[in-house]
Amino acid sequence: MKIHGRYHRAVRFILWSVFLVVMMGCAENESAGGEGETTGLVSSSGFTCPEPNPRLKVESSSIRIYTWTEYVPADVFECFGLVYNVGVDVEYFSSNEELYEKLSSGQGEIYDIVHPSDYMIGVLIRENMIRELDYSQIPNAANLDAGLTSAYGAKANYVMPYQMGTQGIIYNSETVQNPPTSWADLWDSQYQGRIVSVDDSRVVIGAALLTLGYGVNDVSPRHLDEAKIKLQELAPNIQSFNSDSPSSALLSGAADLGIIWNGEAFLTISEDPRFRYVFPEEGSIVFYDGMAIPNSAPHADAAYAWLNYLHQGDVNWLALVDYPYTNPNTAALEFAKQNHPDVYNAYISSGVTNTPLSEFKRGHEVLDLGNALQFYELLWSDFVR
Repeated sequence: MKIHGRYHRAVRFILWSVFLVVMMGCAENESAGGEGETTGLVSSSGFTCPEPNPRLKVESSSIRIYTWTEYVPADVFECFGLVYNVGVDVEYFSSNEELYEKLSSGQGEIYDIVHPSDYMIGVLIRENMIRELDYSQIPNAANLDAGLTSAYGAKANYVMPYQMGTQGIIYNSETVQNPPTSWADLWDSQYQGRIVSVDDSRVVIGAALLTLGYGVNDVSPRHLDEAKIKLQELAPNIQSFNSDSPSSALLSGAADLGIIWNGEAFLTISEDPRFRYVFPEEGSIVFYDGMAIPNSAPHADAAYAWLNYLHQGDVNWLALVDYPYTNPNTAALEFAKQNHPDVYNAYISSGVTNTPLSEFKRGHEVLDLGNALQFYELLWSDFVR
């Protein structure tokens, strides 16, 4: 869940150009639309950091966060460090598998916050790598939409929900003469060498399984063998795999179609309105993610303060600008509505990023497959090498 940065930086520049004078002038007494006061501390981009509301007790002097590439606004990291006077060390990964490899190698003890998605949440819980959260230390959890976050089920005991969304198809309406409407359409030879795809085994294998009439969590050896053949047929159509910035190939013209996250699709379309996003007829692949605290986190007090600050409405709204996936934070939406209506209206009126409930319901969630996951890993390694 990582999206192209050029557009959001341009939008942020415009926003700050318009609001910076007002924000700076009101730094001492500005009401944050139901949130706390501003601190007078300003990030390097010009964003005035909100006061933590409530402010939690933090004795640690640092925090180390392991998260997705380009997924949490840089101002949030910077402001957290400023308002709590702690050093913030952020490392990035591009796939759930990369996260798991790091944690399973024994390096989990160096991180205070990790950011798993989808099936990996279940894996980390099952393998006892993350601790059960004490929500009494995260009062801003009350800002989350219970209807949306119900999708997490019991996993929410271990991860603080962050964002949700879909993975579907994007295409250039000018260069693609026969637009795809289903996953199966991507196998058409007319798309040879024209598709950029997220580097996500569960999404691409899941799409292949759906075209065969199977589920995205199927572990039947026979069905996976069929999926392997199906993927071999898809290979000539793949221009590249890219989870860091798949929109780069689309915007540069290197690719005309993509298997992509909805937030990335939204920003791509915002930068180039020729592009269209498709919820495939077989159903999109839905995702949700959250932040967790490893069992051996050395700075748990800072970790809880981070989770609480991130979910403060006058902080979390920045995700609507930078990384507009489906946001379950009602306080962030309300803050944007009251203070930045252009941002709010662009989000709320878009069926791409503000995913319709009907699309979530007919979508497919990838699950923890236990030991059977090794079959997917072998299939994927054969496909991408």
